[in-house]
Amino acid sequence: MAQSLDEKVNEVFATATGPYVSFIFSNFPGTNYPWIVAWLVIAATVFSIYFGFIQFRAFPHSIALVRGDYSDPNDAGEVSHFQALATALSGTVGLGNIAGVAVAVGIGGPGATFWMILAGLLGMASKFTECTLGVKYRNEYDDGTVSGGPMYYMVKGFAERNLPGGKFLAILFAIFCILGSFGGGNMFQSNQAHAQIANVFGDYPGWITGLVFAVVVFLVIVGGLKSIARVTEKVVPFMGILYVGTALIIILMNFDQIGTAFGQIFEGAFTGLGIAGGMVGALIQGFRRAAFSNEAGVGSAAIAHSAVRTKEPITEGFVSLLEPFIDTVVICTMTALVIIITGQLMIDPATGQVILNEAGTAIQTADGSTGVALTSAAFSSAFGWFRYVLAVAVVLFAFSTMISWSYYGLKAWTFLFGEGHTKELTFKVIFCVFTWIGAAASLGPVIDFSDAAIFSMAVVNIFALYFLMPIVKREMHSYLSRLKSGEIRKFA
Repeated sequence: MAQSLDEKVNEVFATATGPYVSFIFSNFPGTNYPWIVAWLVIAATVFSIYFGFIQFRAFPHSIALVRGDYSDPNDAGEVSHFQALATALSGTVGLGNIAGVAVAVGIGGPGATFWMILAGLLGMASKFTECTLGVKYRNEYDDGTVSGGPMYYMVKGFAERNLPGGKFLAILFAIFCILGSFGGGNMFQSNQAHAQIANVFGDYPGWITGLVFAVVVFLVIVGGLKSIARVTEKVVPFMGILYVGTALIIILMNFDQIGTAFGQIFEGAFTGLGIAGGMVGALIQGFRRAAFSNEAGVGSAAIAHSAVRTKEPITEGFVSLLEPFIDTVVICTMTALVIIITGQLMIDPATGQVILNEAGTAIQTADGSTGVALTSAAFSSAFGWFRYVLAVAVVLFAFSTMISWSYYGLKAWTFLFGEGHTKELTFKVIFCVFTWIGAAASLGPVIDFSDAAIFSMAVVNIFALYFLMPIVKREMHSYLSRLKSGEIRKFA
């Protein structure tokens, strides 16, 4: 009875979202290349060049800002630079790093890792652009709270530049942001959390996990952003250290295989190493999963960063560019290395190429696992007890991501329908219903809908960023010149 409820939920959900997903991931005519991946890659490259590869030039100053060296406690805003980064990271460092990387490597082979790293480095410039605008055009209220994000910089920024269409773009983005909060920020998290719990303790109906998550998430999100920030600033560093520390130990235990692993990554990136789709398949999977993981260009993080205490919008742009680096370049790479080094991907000893499944759509794994179960198998091969630790980490990752995305979705909801306790409560209840649906549905339809909703946000957001990036450049030059002259000084 309970299991059939899961199946029913899955059938209804897959049928309802199928056409939407198909459009978002349709290919350029005559190719196997999805147009949405190109949209993200081109934007990240344009921003990197336009701002003179600011992600590398400003890296040391970004660290100083997170430490609080330049923080004035009297500035407007709700949270510190570190809390804003932790809240935004809790929305990005999550199951995309654990399950998403496994999906990418399982389909695109080791070479997908290279493209993931490149996407992370380029995405730092996208994040810098959107988060600067998020702070610059935020609404500051008398009670000390703020509302910001793409909805606000589309309306105000376009008006400032005398450009039409800002309001329309803002409404469109807000709709997609709400869908994204239901999908990637919620359903995917509860789905994979249930998968890992069932993997450890035995199979049981997903709706039970969904119900428990829905209740706990609801209890936290009714407290507002400060409540969310207090939770995430403690949870994110703890689970990040736990996960990265264990990955590092496994990599060092297999030190002699690191060179071979990177050889597979580079060879797979440029030759395809015999995987489905060849080099293009590895590239698409790498960029697709990186974009889902770090959300650079999506606009979601600009909502969290806009609440920071500062009078210099560009400072939060500098802080935010650390996100894709931590999320994708460091954590995603470690996950991929552990999967490759522990021999989870089946390789033909005669040819040195990976072995595909019967359908030819993915790589055969040691025990047939995919998604979060593949990562769990990789870690557990070194430490048998780690699947229990990973179950805890997955639950924490999923939980922190859901509460952060509930805030993103809420801000989009109030932009469309206005502020007010009843309106906000309505959104929070709907959000928790989707938490339940996500755990009950199967991974395929959930991950497709999650990607489609989040990438829809990126289409609208990046279009707006192209028109607003001269404003960011002006802010950047002003701040850096004042920093160089000593006008901007340290407070700590």
